[in-house]
Amino acid sequence: MKKFWQKRKVFISGINGFVGANLAKFLIEKGALVFGLIRNNNPYSFLYFEKINKKATLIHGDITDLNLLKRILVEEGIEHVFHLAAQVEVGKAIEYPYLTWESNIRGTYTLLEAVREINNDIQSIIIASSDKAYGAYPIDQLPYQESYPLIPDYPYDISKACGDLIAQSYCKRNVNLPIIITRFANIYGPGQLNFSALIPDCIRSALGFSKFIPRTNGNHFRDFLYIDDVVNLYIILAEELTKKENLKGEIFNAGSNDPINIKSLIMEIFRLVMNEETYQNFKKNIKFPKSKPYGEILYQQMDFKKISKSFDWKPKTKINVGLKLSIDWYRRYLENKSNF
Repeated sequence: MKKFWQKRKVFISGINGFVGANLAKFLIEKGALVFGLIRNNNPYSFLYFEKINKKATLIHGDITDLNLLKRILVEEGIEHVFHLAAQVEVGKAIEYPYLTWESNIRGTYTLLEAVREINNDIQSIIIASSDKAYGAYPIDQLPYQESYPLIPDYPYDISKACGDLIAQSYCKRNVNLPIIITRFANIYGPGQLNFSALIPDCIRSALGFSKFIPRTNGNHFRDFLYIDDVVNLYIILAEELTKKENLKGEIFNAGSNDPINIKSLIMEIFRLVMNEETYQNFKKNIKFPKSKPYGEILYQQMDFKKISKSFDWKPKTKINVGLKLSIDWYRRYLENKSNF
């Protein structure tokens, strides 16, 4: 399958985002012709910083514009779709639920409706749902399994669950689109420039570019995946879906199945960046609030046996390795941002 992507026409919604830009980079390296929908130019994004924008075809518009999406899919002869466009900030979703639902719910059904209406020969559609779609389960019922009902409580989680269910309906017999739905753990790594996310916030602060202010008591747990593992998995899923019709409508979890305490993660990031004296001073002076994280699920853990059995997959990048790779990239980005 080394030449699978040569000259294949790929559409990525959310190409200017963290995962979308990394995926575009990988696909371009494999010879794909990448088209991406972009709402706003951001010259400081990973897409521009790594010059990916010069190798992809960028189309300005909104994911909720049905006619635009239909035109792109038809005129460019798109064969593969990755739907990654989303409002991903949990805090912003609490403050502005309507805008989150517009992007994450309406955006999903508009794109899928565009595919349905044009009735073109699109061979694979990968829909990025989230571990948040599951909602909060008791610890004794974790890790999440694909068969679990979706029971979200908070606006962001609800938006991902709704998009997930809508995508499932477009896989049914009356429509039968070639869709795989992914529910992945927290994704981190180079290019994640949403500094409201924990790992980039900590790294930026540890490097001396901002002051770190803990927002919660840090007593919750998260499962993490490094970006390269995620992108490689998306590519595998699209290839396999193209070859195997019985994968239509399948849902796959991915994660490490090894959740990390958030307070421990914060301290590890600062330890990796700082010298011993500076770290000990930081450790002595940091104050975590007593508050629990509102709008956040306290404990998340992903079962990935299904995807492992189906594709012989498991995450390759351990968290300590992924953090070091991320720190190196952020150091380069933050020190050179003013130069491009």
